[in-house]
Amino acid sequence: MTIYKPEIAVIKKVATLTETEKLFDLEMLSGKGLNHRPGQFIELSVFGVGEAPISISSAPSEAPTFQLCVRKIGNVTTAMHGKKPGDKVGIRGPFGNGFDLEEFKGWDVMLIGAGLGLAPLRSLIWAVLNSRKDFGNVYIIHGARSPQLLLFKDELKEWEERSDVEFYSTVDVADETWQGHVGVISTIIPQVKFDPENTQAVIVGPPVVYKFIIKELKNRGMADKNIWVDLERKMKCGVGKCGHCQINNLYVCQDGPVFRYDRIRNLPEAI
Repeated sequence: MTIYKPEIAVIKKVATLTETEKLFDLEMLSGKGLNHRPGQFIELSVFGVGEAPISISSAPSEAPTFQLCVRKIGNVTTAMHGKKPGDKVGIRGPFGNGFDLEEFKGWDVMLIGAGLGLAPLRSLIWAVLNSRKDFGNVYIIHGARSPQLLLFKDELKEWEERSDVEFYSTVDVADETWQGHVGVISTIIPQVKFDPENTQAVIVGPPVVYKFIIKELKNRGMADKNIWVDLERKMKCGVGKCGHCQINNLYVCQDGPVFRYDRIRNLPEAI
């Protein structure tokens, strides 16, 4: 696909996840798949409104269709929320440095998604589960501000019931319907029994939570080289031209959004 000119995609299905998030199933009009890696993103064009970077939520194996979880937060995403099956949008990408599953094979993997971070992490989760025999123990940890803001609730239940996954969830503030753990997502880490020398940890979520989760992982003895973070933020053009996502000498849209923590830990403003 061209990096500058959007290609046309057709919306196949729309599902409401929360009051502010919808899940869109799309397919390129050409019939081609995205050929993306988990952790990559696309630039979504709503014609006559604008363009915005959106993470890919589905595993590569779902091709030729793909899924985008869109939070209603600005002009483009608000317009997208008004779209229906059969409507057309523009797609550029995929862009960025995603997760390489080859680096995780043979390891235990801990997949940590905070808030909307579960949307891009979901692509990696299903890629791992679709090749479950290639990995050791799999830990999935998810946190949201409240039960009403939990994403992909059916899949959360499925992961919790799987015998080959250790699943943990928490909310910052509970209500009468919530029977699980209450507290910020970093408070889950001390409960998980894992081997820090044989585990790769992936963290995706709001930047504010990263330092607290990393601190808990390091308290358990995990090395910086075994921690991966997704720094999706401030992106605009997707191709390293506008400079919106620049962090010192790095462009998040090109060098990231996936980074191994030991490679950016001393980079000011990274985390």
